[in-house]
Amino acid sequence: MKKLLLSLFILVSVVFGNHIDFLKADNTNVRKYPANGEYILSYNNVLKKVKNSVVNISIQKNIKNNFKQNPFFNDPFFRQFFGNRIPKQVPQERVQRALGSGVIISDNGYIITNNHVIDQADEITVTIPGDKKEYKAKLIGSDKKSDIAVIKIDKKGLNPVVFYDSDKVKVGDVVFAIGNPFGVGETVTHGIVSALGRNSMGIEEYEDFIQTDAPINPGNSGGALLNSRGELIGINTAIVTRSGSSAGIGFAIPANMVHTIAKQLIEHGEYKRGYLGVSITNITSEMSNFYDGKFGALVASVGENTPAKQAGLKRGDLIIAVNGKKVDSANSLKNIIGTYAPGSTVELTYIRNKQTKKVKVKLASLDGQIPTLMQAGGSFSYKGMEVTPLNQELKNQLGISTSIEGVYVKDVKQNSLASDAGLLKGDVIIQVDDNMIKSMEDFKNAIKVKSKKMIWIYRQGSIFAVVL
Repeated sequence: MKKLLLSLFILVSVVFGNHIDFLKADNTNVRKYPANGEYILSYNNVLKKVKNSVVNISIQKNIKNNFKQNPFFNDPFFRQFFGNRIPKQVPQERVQRALGSGVIISDNGYIITNNHVIDQADEITVTIPGDKKEYKAKLIGSDKKSDIAVIKIDKKGLNPVVFYDSDKVKVGDVVFAIGNPFGVGETVTHGIVSALGRNSMGIEEYEDFIQTDAPINPGNSGGALLNSRGELIGINTAIVTRSGSSAGIGFAIPANMVHTIAKQLIEHGEYKRGYLGVSITNITSEMSNFYDGKFGALVASVGENTPAKQAGLKRGDLIIAVNGKKVDSANSLKNIIGTYAPGSTVELTYIRNKQTKKVKVKLASLDGQIPTLMQAGGSFSYKGMEVTPLNQELKNQLGISTSIEGVYVKDVKQNSLASDAGLLKGDVIIQVDDNMIKSMEDFKNAIKVKSKKMIWIYRQGSIFAVVL
């Protein structure tokens, strides 16, 4: 009887229990071996084309320090015995050197690198693989917001790289990183594209990074990220690491952004960005239901006398494309508009009342407006960060929602208490402990008492807290 019941139980379990068919791989195990006794798998033919296109850059900074005199020397009793033999304050000068990489973009000596490689350099020296001569370089122009700079050496007949359309790069593409890591000389590393469109990293003001696992180390900055045909898809600029060396997470500025900025730097010596004149924010999955499930940059407000106002944009419009290029977030729109020069006409695709519309907008100039706005009302330093008033015009310029109130973090010094707590340039401080922050006066009053503070931050559509 027991056996009969057990059999019935198993039968019931089989008939009425949960069931799933797993997908199984083909077990034929047929393999192809590209590298066999006859062939050696190699990319040497591709890399040979760009062997002399990536250069080594060394810079020299002359830093003056004042000799700090012991205050004891100013004591009258001390001077009575030693008189004029007391050492005077003498400026001390020390030389700081650094290494990086660069990419040749013309046969007559123009080279692209990172701004942080040559920033404040008194002397820039370039060496080309296979050429023992050192070339003095001059700075043509730089753009700190994107970390791109152009330098030039007096030499012709160089081997420039070929630019690839970085909008066509795909995750999984094979890539090579070439540079001068740790100053050991030209080095090639290999990997794939790990991700695209990385932004909100807090590395630069304008970010649209290609992420790669090709090993990138200190000294690779300004070097080339190439596809398997040896064409430039990006300029290596940063890594995420705890040890100081490659952890398999590297970032490159896309070639299209590099090309646009470098061209203007060469022609005008500076890069000016287009200005739309809207305050924008991200939308949630719930909000996307009002826009046919689409994501983009939601217009929170439109500034007076701006290109956006003249084009008829309104609060509630969801911008989903610029000149046919997809916009999937507020930061995405900011980066795309930032690649167009003032005076450029762009076509915006947006959704209003569940209808997709298009409008052409002639961009104004962004540069020259933010610095004035940031200085309005004065700045205030606290724990290694510099904060400034957040007015409506500044919100419009920076794409911050009109509903957000607080003070704007203009800068954060490295290795400061603010930096260690996780604060970044571009954050908005909206609350300190239980105190809502609507002005600089509110912020100053909230930090008067010396104690640990819970700082509430608005960053790229998210709100969270840090302890400072």
